[in-house]
Amino acid sequence: MKIRGPQEPVCVPQGFRFSCAQAGIKASGKPDVALAEAPAGTAAAAVFTRNRAAAAPVLLGRAHLSACRGRLRAVLVNSGNANAGTGAAGLAAAEDCCAALARSLGVSPRSILPSSTGIIGVPLPAAKIKAALPGLARGLAGGEAALRAFGRGIMTTDLRPKLASAGFKLRGRTVSLAGVVKGAGMIHPNMATMLGYIFTDAAACPAELRAHLKAAADISFNAISVDGDTSTNDTVLLLASGRSGVTLADPGARQPFIAALQGVCRSLAEQIVRDGEGARHLVRLRIEEAGSPDEARAVARSIANSPLVKTSWAGCDPNWGRLFAMLGNSGFPFDPARASIALGPHRVYAKSRALNFDRKAAHKMMQGPEYTIRVGLGRGRASLEFLTCDLTKEYIRINAEYST
Repeated sequence: MKIRGPQEPVCVPQGFRFSCAQAGIKASGKPDVALAEAPAGTAAAAVFTRNRAAAAPVLLGRAHLSACRGRLRAVLVNSGNANAGTGAAGLAAAEDCCAALARSLGVSPRSILPSSTGIIGVPLPAAKIKAALPGLARGLAGGEAALRAFGRGIMTTDLRPKLASAGFKLRGRTVSLAGVVKGAGMIHPNMATMLGYIFTDAAACPAELRAHLKAAADISFNAISVDGDTSTNDTVLLLASGRSGVTLADPGARQPFIAALQGVCRSLAEQIVRDGEGARHLVRLRIEEAGSPDEARAVARSIANSPLVKTSWAGCDPNWGRLFAMLGNSGFPFDPARASIALGPHRVYAKSRALNFDRKAAHKMMQGPEYTIRVGLGRGRASLEFLTCDLTKEYIRINAEYST
């Protein structure tokens, strides 16, 4: 199955409409509010941040999903303001925006999922958002251009929009999936710091969607890290309009749907890491021979979140000793006599001893935009691919000046 990236034509699911506008939240004047409308009966499932300082839109989104029993009519997103750390006033502001949008669309406020991203601790400018809602509602349109505009409207420090899509045919009918995400910093499971929205015209019940989304998130959005910081606002939402006429219960539908969903999520997750704040190198960590999936994930996170390791990657320095030190810091048993490390094609460590390798060739390899590091633990058969990146001076500049 082909997964289409942001530069390719989009498989746009039937039944959805999109718009974006400038509400004046961002000083830059760029689009900062976005709206996605779904037809009646659309099933929904979401995964949210596990940060206990969850933002107001996350708290309200969870409540709305529960109250409407997994059936949503719209998603309202603002960028430039996270509405996090804002207490009861922030929750009231989010509710106020949902209520105003509900009046414009003629739907229940509980059928709207709010999302916010941006600066933490600043009151949400609800009046600006509400003033933009009539124009957002009037501007709703289907098709690729509208979906791409929606993706631009949710960006913050992203350098580029992130989009992926896929489609498959079943007995003369076409099922489409398309997803957009934003995220470049504060990227770390659980779930990975981002907002993500995936749309499909397959038909499914909310419970099915929850199971498939969780499985897809675990191998994509929960297997990346830019800087080890988990956000207050993480949300990934999956919406199924059913307009293709294909249900997941149909013979032959479930497996291609799962493949398409996982492929779209993997592509979006990789796009986030490639666009990591200040990042110059994408690093594929392949943890092999782990005793369990949890062990593989813990080892990957230990490596990916080490400033010493990440700065050596920024300098293209094949200093595998920094990486080796992290192997014993994952919380799981570690036996150096069983472990192995390879930087790309260069085997640098095995069975308690350093191996001779061409350091100049390894340095040159690490100057490329992408490379793979393999770590063998010698403890079992579990494996994991985890995507991460280097830590550069540009990351420091972006985050040192974020609110000013």
